[in-house]
Amino acid sequence: MFEEYVYKGKQKLRCGYTTGSCAAGASKAAAEMLLTGKIVCSTEIMTPKGIKLNLEISGQKISDGSALCCVVKDSGDDPDITNGIKVFSEVSLTEKGIEISGGEGIGKVTKEGLDQPVGEWAINSVPRKMIKSALKETAEFYEYYGGFKVVIFVPNGAEIAKKTYNSRIGIIGGISIIGTNGIVEPMSNTALIETIRTEAKVRRLAGDRNMLLTLGNYSDSFVQSEMPFSLERSIKCSNFIGEAVDIGLETGFESILILGHIGKMVKLGAGIMNTHSANADGRMDVLVTCGVLAGVETDILKKIPSCVTVDAALDILRRAGVMEKVLQILAERVDYYLSAKVKNEIKTAAVIFSYKHSITIKTKHADTLIKAISEE
Repeated sequence: MFEEYVYKGKQKLRCGYTTGSCAAGASKAAAEMLLTGKIVCSTEIMTPKGIKLNLEISGQKISDGSALCCVVKDSGDDPDITNGIKVFSEVSLTEKGIEISGGEGIGKVTKEGLDQPVGEWAINSVPRKMIKSALKETAEFYEYYGGFKVVIFVPNGAEIAKKTYNSRIGIIGGISIIGTNGIVEPMSNTALIETIRTEAKVRRLAGDRNMLLTLGNYSDSFVQSEMPFSLERSIKCSNFIGEAVDIGLETGFESILILGHIGKMVKLGAGIMNTHSANADGRMDVLVTCGVLAGVETDILKKIPSCVTVDAALDILRRAGVMEKVLQILAERVDYYLSAKVKNEIKTAAVIFSYKHSITIKTKHADTLIKAISEE
């Protein structure tokens, strides 16, 4: 078992290794078997992060001119859908060079903006470099001067891919072989933000001028039932609203529209751009502030801080007949902070909803951006 750890607060979490590391390790072992004629049970690779991995090899087969090896993906304590999958590499000898392709369970790129060009197997550039480095090291060690042909495949990759967002970003038929440093760090914010960046690039290159951000399942349901455009048009940013807005600017979108449930979106009324509860709360504080600015009586506002949910606080405001006034102030504050985030360089807007209270709050430019997105 891979013994590398990180700390998240007081939690000690075990790291894992990427599908790219699996592919590189399986390829190295298969090449060694070809060049020696002996079964290889483990192999070592150096990751781009500078951490050496000792990988267990399984599924070994040697036939005329080719060898097959497998490495089982270990995601450590990260809740990764690909944990435990078998990444195979079949290696054969060629006259020169190193050719890398995919097979069963590996997706193909169908949209621009991804790591690989359209029509290529979804084996990203870092894993390709890792595979080539491992094969060159093996060839040098055994004084082999020819080339290699490598085919990476994952037998159940197509089924696993159905549980991912691959099809939305243009990877069809299987999973991607990915990894920027060879190591999976549990609960990594960086990985989630890079996913947002990838989706944004794909949407921009597809011709979208206006960025549509959703926060999660509630947002998705709202888009499907209430909005005049397809959910396929959206980019899910989860709690990372600020990072997603920055990415929207970086990738050249002309406007950004955010749709989300009030339970999280209320935090934007205080300029809180990461809505995860571990980062900041402030929900009741925002509602109290909006209530003060709306002229709500102090006795009513004193009841809000003890509420557990925003919907519970809205119950209090609705019974007092002041909910609409408070939410109007909230919309103005959200508009202010989003505009400040982009320094007024592009239009921004938000649509905030609550199913319980049957409300939909829109900031100043929301209807304009809804129309623009629906017409793209």
